[in-house]
Amino acid sequence: MTSALPRTEEEAAAELARLADEIAHHNRRYHDDDAPEISDSEFDALMRRNTAIEAEFPELVRADTPSRKVGAAPAGHLAKIAHARPMFSLDNGFAEEDVTDFLGRVRRFLNLGEDAAIALTAEPKIDGLSCSLRYEQGRLVQALTRGDGQIGEDVTANVRTIRDIPQEIAGAPAIFEVRGEVYMAKDDFAALNTRLLAEAGETGKEARQFANPRNAAAGSLRQKDASVTASRPLRFLAWGWGEVTALPGETQTQVIAAIRGMGFPVSELFAGPLALAAALAQYRTIEAQRADLPFDIDGVVYKIDRLDWQTRLGFVGRAPRWGLAHKFPAERAQTTLRAIDIQVGRTGKLTPVARLEPVTVGGVVVTNATLHNADEIARLGVRPGDRVMLQRAGDVIPQIVENLTLAEERPAFAFPDHCPRCGSEAVAEEGEVDVRCTGGLICPAQRLERFKHFVSRGALDIEGLGEKTLVEFLDLGWIAEPADIFRLAAHREEWLEREGWQAKSVDALLAAIEAKRTPDAARLLFGLGIRHVGAITARDLMKRYTTLVAIQTLADECIALRDANPAALGESAQKHRARLDKAITEHIGVENVGGAVGQALADFFHEPHNRALWDDLLGEVAPPPFIVETRASEVSGKTLVFTGSLETLSRDEAKAQAESLGARVAGSVSAKTDLVIAGPGAGSKLKKAAELGIEVISEGKWAEIVAAAE
Repeated sequence: MTSALPRTEEEAAAELARLADEIAHHNRRYHDDDAPEISDSEFDALMRRNTAIEAEFPELVRADTPSRKVGAAPAGHLAKIAHARPMFSLDNGFAEEDVTDFLGRVRRFLNLGEDAAIALTAEPKIDGLSCSLRYEQGRLVQALTRGDGQIGEDVTANVRTIRDIPQEIAGAPAIFEVRGEVYMAKDDFAALNTRLLAEAGETGKEARQFANPRNAAAGSLRQKDASVTASRPLRFLAWGWGEVTALPGETQTQVIAAIRGMGFPVSELFAGPLALAAALAQYRTIEAQRADLPFDIDGVVYKIDRLDWQTRLGFVGRAPRWGLAHKFPAERAQTTLRAIDIQVGRTGKLTPVARLEPVTVGGVVVTNATLHNADEIARLGVRPGDRVMLQRAGDVIPQIVENLTLAEERPAFAFPDHCPRCGSEAVAEEGEVDVRCTGGLICPAQRLERFKHFVSRGALDIEGLGEKTLVEFLDLGWIAEPADIFRLAAHREEWLEREGWQAKSVDALLAAIEAKRTPDAARLLFGLGIRHVGAITARDLMKRYTTLVAIQTLADECIALRDANPAALGESAQKHRARLDKAITEHIGVENVGGAVGQALADFFHEPHNRALWDDLLGEVAPPPFIVETRASEVSGKTLVFTGSLETLSRDEAKAQAESLGARVAGSVSAKTDLVIAGPGAGSKLKKAAELGIEVISEGKWAEIVAAAE
């Protein structure tokens, strides 16, 4: 079941921010750490979710959107160098219909008739580490990993140790970049792990073995010491090129043949030119030989054979229009489900993990598998003790695809309604499948991220209290909830004894904390990280209710409304939710604040731990009543959006000015926007304003409006 798209711009912006962080994290785990945590299909699902939200809210597309990135930015000890030509990744297809659709897009883009012949090449998609080899005057001068597609890591010294890669080539143009895949053969991988295990036994150190050939290849190529790379059995297969002064052919087939003639290994299963039917037949041929190939592959790559057509087709986002990766179905095996454990993520999401009887799938011993969520467990009907069918989706992280055990008298698995880490209530919002812990700051699994948010610039903005310091204080047990920040002075003496701290730095941080004992009430409410209560919503609520005590009363009233409005007999869940949302929205009485916010407040205050945290915090801080003094102006009652770089004032100051004039500041342009103030560098928001016919003024004109109201 797919979660519905966000209903408001604030929800959409928050989810896009979360997705950007989550996708960047998984990119780093795959490309930099060579240790993926999720399957290819799960990663693809995150990307599709991001794309769907961006399509629904185009004005919220972030500068760091994952949809425009390839791989991950290089990190670590190796030098970073920009590619002469970007190394883009390919879009994926999973069925023959996807290949047909791919050719349909090519025909439409090139304005070709339905009967026009389109020749393809087909070759195995090797599961290794992409690498670009630069030759100048026939000599190897540089080797770079893919990195993020724009900037790669310099692995020249290491690549020189790979026997498959020639140091000099004949018959090449003055500049010729050959691109391909560094990989490790299956037999070599098994031998390497055996050797590492034996060496660990001799030295008494813990054995470090690689999970699969791809990780082994990536880890071996990215070594600091080239002699370590030289001791590893790495291979290379060429599949393309980068910057060239002249191409030795007019088609993909011809250039690949020329590259083979220069001494580079090319897959024996490379075929072209092929019509669609022959290309699909080659896919089936390669799939049938998959298990017997000396290297791991996860699909077949098709490319348009004509290079002039490739040039015309160009690229869209992070992928070429002229290529497609046709992925294989995942490999499968049977095993027994021993137990279902519940893990709590940093956002409070409860994720079930299957503990399995060890089984080998695709050459990897599997003991754990994802079960995604409560709905997936119910769909599969799995319980500990069941016999299940397992597959490695994308050949990385396993998942259960079928329950092979017949229904018995044993009860169904009961998904927890309380967090296993902190005991707080765990709930799923109406229409969503994910169950989340409501414990927030009191939940150990979420604590660090919640603390980072609490002290962040948009919330309490405590200068000097960064992630490293928070981790230190959490590890020491000095902080466990927000109020503890304001009791850190009690640890001053032992604090001064810690490495890296001096009296000056300790006292400066304590002074910064003391300065926040009378915080802005809206910032404090936002800092608690209550779901759906973003910075703008927090200010809108505080402008209406003025004190945090009144906010607690509002939450109690929302709880009462929820209890007093159960689903009527025969009423669908959707209608019940709409009715409840309407009742809570009307009760709150704040423009742009809906029932989802009221229910989130109700969830937060319904949890006794959160009430205790709230009371403890308000015992340490005393936010004054939130009163925005407004002056009559031409923007009173209007919704404004600031975009671009403001030159004479900060964004926070501009927002404060607008609110003092009785205006509301939104984060994105919509039909409800009345005025846009644009500085240099304004982009998509300015374009959206033009499309909607919304008035746009300069920063100078804004200064005149502010001055006229004084």
